[in-house]
Amino acid sequence: MGQIIFIPREVDPNEPRVAASPETVKRLAGLGLDVIVEKGAGLGSRIPDQDFAAAGGAIGTAADAKKADVVLKVRRPIDAELKGYKSGATVIAIMDPYGNDAAVAAMAKAGITAFSMEFMPRITRAQSMDVLSSQANLAGYQAVIDAAAEYDRALPMMMTAAGTVPAAKTFIMGVGVAGLQAIATARRLGAVVTATDVRPAVKEQVQSLGAKFLAVEDEEFKAAETAGGYAKEMSKEYQAKQAALTAEHIAKQDIVITTALIPGRPAPKLVSAAMVASMKPGSVIVDLAVERGGNVEGAVPGKVVTTGNGVKIVGHLNVPGRVAASASLLYAKNLYAFLETMVDKTTKQLSIKRDDELVKATMLTDAGKVVHPNFAKAAQEPRTEPAAIPATTMVADATDAKPAAKKKAAAKPRGTA
Repeated sequence: MGQIIFIPREVDPNEPRVAASPETVKRLAGLGLDVIVEKGAGLGSRIPDQDFAAAGGAIGTAADAKKADVVLKVRRPIDAELKGYKSGATVIAIMDPYGNDAAVAAMAKAGITAFSMEFMPRITRAQSMDVLSSQANLAGYQAVIDAAAEYDRALPMMMTAAGTVPAAKTFIMGVGVAGLQAIATARRLGAVVTATDVRPAVKEQVQSLGAKFLAVEDEEFKAAETAGGYAKEMSKEYQAKQAALTAEHIAKQDIVITTALIPGRPAPKLVSAAMVASMKPGSVIVDLAVERGGNVEGAVPGKVVTTGNGVKIVGHLNVPGRVAASASLLYAKNLYAFLETMVDKTTKQLSIKRDDELVKATMLTDAGKVVHPNFAKAAQEPRTEPAAIPATTMVADATDAKPAAKKKAAAKPRGTA
């Protein structure tokens, strides 16, 4: 009998995604691994149990986690799940460790080797493992679909015998993977699109998608990107100029989509209450950062809020999960690509090479300890989150929410999937 891979049904009722697909189950079995999928694990992603079984997986129960050598999940395991894992098991998931020190410490105490997929370094060999890109790409798409549904008017310009319907003016704030996909989707739907970011390198990408780039393009702007491709915090003078330009622009928009996140910090406030108040009745704002505090003043996690002046602020949680059937297929491939690098093709056993750059970047806990350098003191010294960067600072997209990798000649370009 080979080593056992267990795919659980996510315990969070708001998580419809699953960490495997029939394709990846078949490929895992091809590596000589025995795959057990918990009954009903894929139903939220339109994958029935029989599809997993046909691909070579066994359909089991939550209790099968106890014998698993590897557990593949979407979300970080909660305490009840950890109690069902054997000591020494490998657990791979989107761990969301920032601000969750107690949960990280609990995984170490449980004796599992935990890998956080969102810390995958942005290098060429890891492109197929980049969960932030795969999920943010779909989040950017879904943000536009959600905005269009709430806007309840046509997005493209329509010229009819009865008159002309004007195109919706759409503004994307933050141009990483999510932002670029939002631009592309809004353009496909016929909207007039503008976008902003402090990284000068994204201007060409925005324009290549048929959108207009908005920024105060002075000398400081030209030097506003680090060697690793991340946004620098700008001077107060620049922030004031950018804020004035942004505020004036937002007042004219029908739809605004914000995508800005910074690793280890609450989401920066990009849209103030005054900016929201300046928008026309019926305008829509979609805040993709609402789970980390939000980019928009007045955004409420899990709700669509209508302001006193008739602006809708959309704060849907788990936006990639709103297109779970697609998101799960991509996420499952990300997990398979990573796990495959740790399976010895000769012995068909898991063989974790702890000096591998992918392992070092993503391993959170191992042998009863928190080993990731960003969280090594989590069990002893609970971390206090810094304050959010204020609304006058523009930053990069959610796909940059990971520690910077060492710069390499073959490094993946920023803002690409």
